[in-house]
Amino acid sequence: MAAYGRPTLRDLFDEAPTPHIAHPPRTHHRDFYLATDGSYRESGGAAPGDDAREFTGGLGVVIETRDGERVARLSVPNRAPDNNVAEYRALHLGLDVLAARSPADASVGVLIDHDALAENLNAAVLTDRSPGFEPTHSVSHPPAIGLHWRGIRSRLRDFAEIRAARIGSGYNPAHPLANAPDEYAHVNSEPDRCVLPESPSTGDDRYPPPSRADRGSASD
Repeated sequence: MAAYGRPTLRDLFDEAPTPHIAHPPRTHHRDFYLATDGSYRESGGAAPGDDAREFTGGLGVVIETRDGERVARLSVPNRAPDNNVAEYRALHLGLDVLAARSPADASVGVLIDHDALAENLNAAVLTDRSPGFEPTHSVSHPPAIGLHWRGIRSRLRDFAEIRAARIGSGYNPAHPLANAPDEYAHVNSEPDRCVLPESPSTGDDRYPPPSRADRGSASD
């Protein structure tokens, strides 16, 4: 189970807004929860406009079951041209890992501290699964992400249900993993786990999650 004093990803997801998708009580019955984050910073020592300058950063991933059992953690060094690209790469990595360690009929809750990415993910889910749906949000992503958005779209189809919630970076457990990959490199040596959550209790549907009204933006 989750460590004492550390909120589970399920707790964080249930308290967060999910752009473009309603957040009904059965949301509490996600099978797996995935938190991702990407970091970017330009290394010092290069003059402004110098093409030789280097970019450093990392990708952070945390996966748990509905019961708070940890499935995986990753803290991977990554060189991205900007923070947006790092965020998309982190989500792509997390979805790849989760798809390899979960059944095909799994329902998934994704936690992201990047507003545009959370909105794009949910809009893509609605469009892909409801051909007649007319989205209120047009999906627009940075061109520099290359094939990562295509990979994300493909992975979304690997799960029975999936939606994204926006959280603040200070609450995102993947945030420190993305920002200090050297410090957290040891988590990459944790043994691979394929953990199935326990069957949910039917009583949860009686208690809807808190209101999502007037929630603020999560992006830094």
